[in-house]
Amino acid sequence: MTDSSSALVQERAAVADVCRRLGAAGLLIGTAGNVSVRVGDRVAVTATGAVLAQLTAGQVTVVDLDGKVCAGTLQPTSELDLHLGVYRRYGAGAVVHTHAPMATALSCVLDELPCIHYQLLALGGAVRVAPYATFGTPELAESVLTALDGRSAALMANHGSVTVGPTLDKAVENALLLEWACGVYQHAAALGQPRVLDEQQQLAVIEAAIARNYGTTQTLREGKS
Repeated sequence: MTDSSSALVQERAAVADVCRRLGAAGLLIGTAGNVSVRVGDRVAVTATGAVLAQLTAGQVTVVDLDGKVCAGTLQPTSELDLHLGVYRRYGAGAVVHTHAPMATALSCVLDELPCIHYQLLALGGAVRVAPYATFGTPELAESVLTALDGRSAALMANHGSVTVGPTLDKAVENALLLEWACGVYQHAAALGQPRVLDEQQQLAVIEAAIARNYGTTQTLREGKS
């Protein structure tokens, strides 16, 4: 299978760029992890065995939603079933799977990352931990898909994490947010029992965010400074 000059050229380059960024941030180590982005009925996904922090566009393979290779010379990631399952079930635009240190550590001890900070609401609230299964298996893909229901992130028991988003940038943002939240939980748990936001407190945050357009820049109103 040879590269097609018109097959998701920009997307393949974007996936490679994202992998290098995540590697520089310490979320991707060696060949562990995988990233993909969907455009229509095609998916640009990292190749298996590639060193992600040094990834090039040529190490990103294009497949269709059935997993058939459309462009590229390398076998796609062993977690391809997981990526394609996310696209089929949830209609996401991108998937990021990492073995980030904090997320992986918590995946070894927790059944769920509770909502200890309101920013976790951006991921849908408490982050579920999918039961352990061997990497690259249909069982792992299915357990992670279940954990992602209503969420933009999930932990994978004794394995790592996965985040999704409507765009590649958003999936990456969610991966960084999840790793930050896992770090906060780890530090808090070392000091004592972390407090968890209850449903009323979470709802109040959502209402305040909507009322204040939280997370967006806003121009000053006349007469205010």
